[in-house]
Amino acid sequence: MPRGIVQVRGPDAVSYLQGQASQDVEDLDVGATSWTFVLQPTGKVDAWARVTRTAGDTFILDVDGGGGPALAARLQRFLLRTKAEVTELPWRCVALRGPGAIEAATKARDDKAGSKDDPTVSAPSGWPGIEGACLLGPDVAIPAGVPEVPIDAIEAARITAGVPAFGAEVTERTIPAELGQWVIEASVDFTKGCFTGQELVARIDSRGGNVPRQLRGLVIDADSIEAESRDSGNGSDDLPKPGTPVEVGGSTVGEVTSSAWSPALDRAVALAFITRAALSETTVRVGDRRAQIRQLPLV
Repeated sequence: MPRGIVQVRGPDAVSYLQGQASQDVEDLDVGATSWTFVLQPTGKVDAWARVTRTAGDTFILDVDGGGGPALAARLQRFLLRTKAEVTELPWRCVALRGPGAIEAATKARDDKAGSKDDPTVSAPSGWPGIEGACLLGPDVAIPAGVPEVPIDAIEAARITAGVPAFGAEVTERTIPAELGQWVIEASVDFTKGCFTGQELVARIDSRGGNVPRQLRGLVIDADSIEAESRDSGNGSDDLPKPGTPVEVGGSTVGEVTSSAWSPALDRAVALAFITRAALSETTVRVGDRRAQIRQLPLV
């Protein structure tokens, strides 16, 4: 999987990240992984990342492909008089999803750990309803005995699980609470000290998480997809494109951010930000198709 990987290390790495990340990295054990936001001072999202503590003064943050340079630049911007280094790493990522993923990733990492200098990281990456882990390192490979699947299959699983992605659901306009309660609970520690962007996150949480729009799933009605696309086993040629409006009674109430063909549901599925006033609607139009608004995860 394409993945941006950034290392933060140095005597001040812990205190620096503690002030930049929404997660409590100070209490993160060596070898442990958690989700975190890195926010703008206004509280909007610069990055949604996993953070793994690889040593007492060293952390690896990994983000969706394409997000590495922006994350590195954002972390370097606030490094004034801080004894820490921010470095992009040219590492690879092997994503494992499904039952046994964590065990397979851990074994693959341990098999490579004959040298104390081997930097391979096994990072848990569970999604709602889906066990997951990622192998991160300079030369990681698919573990023996684990079948390879197309990236489209991972994308379908991501969408049905309701997991946001950089450049789609996660942009510079995104407010953390828009992404859903699972993301907030996994990524924000409300008991830690101050961090950049905390004020908006805390204020919205104190008001019950109410925001003008929220991420929802869309399940496209079967008879809205061309029969030829359904019979081929995927509807990839007939999927709603990002930016496709979601409408109720001719009024736009949101727009599609990601879409895929879900073998699990035998339907086209999508993610979309829906305005608060339309969250109770069940049937909408997505372009020229009918769809159902669903809570996430979809399965």
